[in-house]
Amino acid sequence: MGNLRGIGLVVFSMAAFAVEDAIIKALTADLPVGEVLAALGLGGSLLFFLIAGDHGRSWLIRALRHPTVVIRTLCEGVSGATFVTALSTVPISTVAAVFQATPLAVTAGAALFMGEPVGWRRWAAVVAGFAGVLLIIRPGLAGFQPMALLVLVTVAAIAVRDLITRRVPEAVPSMVISFYGFFAVLVTGLAMLAFADAPRMPTAAQGALMAAAVLTGGAGYYAIVASMRLADASALMPFRYARLVFSLMIGVAVFGERPDAATLAGATIVILAAFYAYLRERRAGKSAGTAQ
Repeated sequence: MGNLRGIGLVVFSMAAFAVEDAIIKALTADLPVGEVLAALGLGGSLLFFLIAGDHGRSWLIRALRHPTVVIRTLCEGVSGATFVTALSTVPISTVAAVFQATPLAVTAGAALFMGEPVGWRRWAAVVAGFAGVLLIIRPGLAGFQPMALLVLVTVAAIAVRDLITRRVPEAVPSMVISFYGFFAVLVTGLAMLAFADAPRMPTAAQGALMAAAVLTGGAGYYAIVASMRLADASALMPFRYARLVFSLMIGVAVFGERPDAATLAGATIVILAAFYAYLRERRAGKSAGTAQ
């Protein structure tokens, strides 16, 4: 029963993140990217500041003494800026498809920079997955959108963020880490407004959409955390790719997108490669446990 409830929560969270992406894309059609980023960062910072409670807030200054927290926070700023900038100009289905390469980037980073053993099969999956990404982006060919390359920067930043999170001291509350993630997005958005974008006064409807994006993203974050506490990670992992399905549906229904065969084929390759790499990692973990 726990796995079933966890699966329901993870599917809900993926739907929430896809809806949040759609709201952000709609907002950036009329408002500067920096302004949307700043609004999301402010809303998320306030949300997690309140949730953190007195114990969490007592860590706000102490947490910055740890270099891992600082590096993680910088990665959040980079990933937020590049993801939203790409989302403002690139089809949501393309952004979502490339984003699915994140687990493969984490696998490669863990092997190259953290000394984790990765066999040739998982390396083959990483190579195949990024070949799928090239099929989606198609650099140098007709239909190539240079801004789609920003999603690869997002993927790299999130991979570094996830890897460095493993080194964050356990004593630092998760809510404080999340607060600084959104705070980095706020600062990045303000910097973009100061040096690149001219702010505009949002309408009441746009303000409501900004609030909806913050609440939707917060709900997705809460649901994904709750799902991990209810169910086995192995049961949940395949359902994380529901985000791509929801993004494709939203892209077609809301934005009138029509993903071509190459994009769909590339997305399929990325998902299959990431799923295979996960299965190999799980099998390797079981083998290591048996050996002990």
